[in-house]
Amino acid sequence: MRLLSRLLLAAIVFAVVAALPALSTSGGAGAATDLGLARHLAEGSLVAFLIAFGGGVLTSLTPCVYPLIPITVSVFGARSARSRREAMLLSGLYVLGIAAMYSALGVGAAVTGKAFGSVMQNPWVIGFVALIFAAMAASMFGAFDLQLPASLQTRLSAVGGAGRAGAFGMGLVAGIIAAPCTGPVLAAALAFVATKGSVAFGFGIMFAYALGIGLLFFAIGAFSVSLPKSGPWMETVKSAFGVALLAAAGIFLSRALPGVRDVFSAAHGAAWIAAAVAATGVLVGALHASFGGPVRERLLKGAGVALTVVGVVYAIGAGDARSAAASPKVWEHDEAAALARARAEGKPVVIDFWADWCAACKELDRDAWADPAVQDAASRFVMLKIDATEESPEVEAIWEKYGIVGMPTVLFIDSSGRELPADTRVQSAIPGREMLKRLESVDSLCAVATCVTRW
Repeated sequence: MRLLSRLLLAAIVFAVVAALPALSTSGGAGAATDLGLARHLAEGSLVAFLIAFGGGVLTSLTPCVYPLIPITVSVFGARSARSRREAMLLSGLYVLGIAAMYSALGVGAAVTGKAFGSVMQNPWVIGFVALIFAAMAASMFGAFDLQLPASLQTRLSAVGGAGRAGAFGMGLVAGIIAAPCTGPVLAAALAFVATKGSVAFGFGIMFAYALGIGLLFFAIGAFSVSLPKSGPWMETVKSAFGVALLAAAGIFLSRALPGVRDVFSAAHGAAWIAAAVAATGVLVGALHASFGGPVRERLLKGAGVALTVVGVVYAIGAGDARSAAASPKVWEHDEAAALARARAEGKPVVIDFWADWCAACKELDRDAWADPAVQDAASRFVMLKIDATEESPEVEAIWEKYGIVGMPTVLFIDSSGRELPADTRVQSAIPGREMLKRLESVDSLCAVATCVTRW
């Protein structure tokens, strides 16, 4: 690769990584905002299905999903399809596999009343996802090819064709791998489905969301027969996917290990340093060098990949640190003590159900709770934050007590101990002005509505 091309790539990487802290906490690519889905669902609007579809399209651009595109093109055989029609069939089956996975989640939420997301509390699950990402990254770097064994392909061919069965199966796997990064668009839909209890609605909304995720996959897979043949440019693209997958693995692990989070700085300069490290990695050889070349080239490739991944992971960690710093420090964390204080002082209560893996919860911290006007209004409340990052019997008991089905969820209890009706709860990331209206209307709403007595 020419020096000018390397400098251009390094400049692009620098700009992208420098922007990651803001993007990771602002809902970029549909990962940290519900796009108004919760509101439209509550109104029973068909727009909800369009928003779910659009949210799926945006989710396909996130680091957990976008790197799966090469697998879409190669593993289930769309690139080697004999015709455009066959490529479209294989790609369609792949998308249907994704849709089957998410539709099952929707039906499960409707039947059990449980929203998806809490599974990511388990460090073993996070570690498993990170391991999958690392293995896929190794494949992108040429360590091995992802394909079915010849014997298994022969057997599948006898029952309808390896390509078709494999495409659908890979779609199911892609649905599982992408799930942790689908964000609150999925969480808002599943939370509402769990409350509504409609199997048909749960299936439909998740099917629309999955089709949105699969749109890009279908377009690439169906028309890949007309793409240029593999060449040096393809190796650069594959390296970029490998770096993205390793970065995704690093992000998952950094968020799963509490001690690691202390390393990240909330200072704005931290993002610039991370961007410079990532750009240096590109210049050294993260994208253009090969692990199949001479020893010196392999070493440069390894060093470049390591620098770029570290830069990306640190930039995301800096974004998380900013969100944590933006959250007000007035929260209590013991439910019994908080309610006792509220009774003694005659104050209303705000209960915020939060988790470290919940992107929308962090956005709520940054955009609503960090608003000076909201903090001023919150001073007359007892502020209680329930941390559900780690699963425990105590947290589950509180979830059941208040009927929580997903996060974020913010509920309000007035000064007389009456909780506002469930349909007034905050179940998505909202701006500060909207949260201020909720706080100011706590007592007045209980005066005109049936509220649940909590003490």
